[in-house]
Amino acid sequence: MSNIKPADRLSLVQEYYFSRKLKEVARLNAEGRDIISLAIGSPDMPPSPQTVEKLCQVASQSDAHGYQPTMGTPELRTAMAGFYSRWYGVEVDPATEVLPLIGSKEGILHVTLAFCNPGDAVLVPNPGYPTYTSLSKLLGTRVVNYDLREDNGWQPDFEQLERIVESERQVKLMWTNYPNMPTGGKARRETYERLVSFATRHGLMVVNDNPYSFILSHQHLSLMQVPGAKACCVEFNSMSKSHNMPGWRVGMCVSNAQFISWILKVKSNIDSGTFRGIQLAAAEALNTNTAAWHEEFNFTLYARRRQIAEQIMRRLGCSFDPNQVGMFLWGRIPDSYDHVEQLTERILHEARVFITPGFIFGTNGERYIRISLCAKEEKMQEALHRIEAALRA
Repeated sequence: MSNIKPADRLSLVQEYYFSRKLKEVARLNAEGRDIISLAIGSPDMPPSPQTVEKLCQVASQSDAHGYQPTMGTPELRTAMAGFYSRWYGVEVDPATEVLPLIGSKEGILHVTLAFCNPGDAVLVPNPGYPTYTSLSKLLGTRVVNYDLREDNGWQPDFEQLERIVESERQVKLMWTNYPNMPTGGKARRETYERLVSFATRHGLMVVNDNPYSFILSHQHLSLMQVPGAKACCVEFNSMSKSHNMPGWRVGMCVSNAQFISWILKVKSNIDSGTFRGIQLAAAEALNTNTAAWHEEFNFTLYARRRQIAEQIMRRLGCSFDPNQVGMFLWGRIPDSYDHVEQLTERILHEARVFITPGFIFGTNGERYIRISLCAKEEKMQEALHRIEAALRA
């Protein structure tokens, strides 16, 4: 073995939970266990036909395979601006106020690099998307958690936030995510207004991660709807969930022109732009997916699956808020379990169903599980039957 050692920063993070756990699931499947996964939020339905047709059309063109502009093609930026205007009522300059991303993880990296120096404090929700924490640690910022609680509808506690800002030095950035993942907490206009006021008064930036506003919700809210938000906020959005395109890796961020230019400065030194066919197909999806398409694929389909997920929760003895939205169902485990993995590991090995334990999202998730709705109804019904049989045994 060589004497080469990894960078010290690797000791600050672990391999992403799903990356690690899916290896175990793959091993169990190789042994013939046939695990049903209700863990990951990867939409299992295809994009609209016209989206796929546009990709194939562009891919067949001999001149479509060169490097693309890092800031995205004009067609895609215009379509993204049109998406914000049509669905959120937010006017965005396609030339300067929107930037395509290769998914939100990339955006988290670029925004942190663009706005935070090593040692700056970053406010991260607990529970929250693990990448907010892991990338912050890798980049040398100080993670300061703020609590989301069930008794507060999983909304920020602004009194706690005020205390944090008073006690912490160099608070530069705050991550938010509404509609919330993993809890299903709804986006609220009041919360957005308070976030903009909080950011303005304290001279910090709020970044709202907003990929779930179409899933099981007819109310499409954006932080950018609040007057003054562009001056102190960035919003991510994604085509992974709302347009059934998770593997395509197409996201976007929206803000003022100055913020976008700083993020682009980082991005242009890291990647060289997405394949032209994907960009133009994404523009096609944004421009042509109708309200009827969104109703079928983002509401009706998930509503049927949600009914089965609720049955699973009840059978496991878990409590949950029936008003939550998004492509997951979040529930509190019974007090009879000492730790959430007592339940999830039992269900994995005895019922052969993979469900996410809430501790991976932070300490406030330690008594919760998350069920994904990204599985066919027949698979979810089979998961319910397996769980019922395992609990009877």
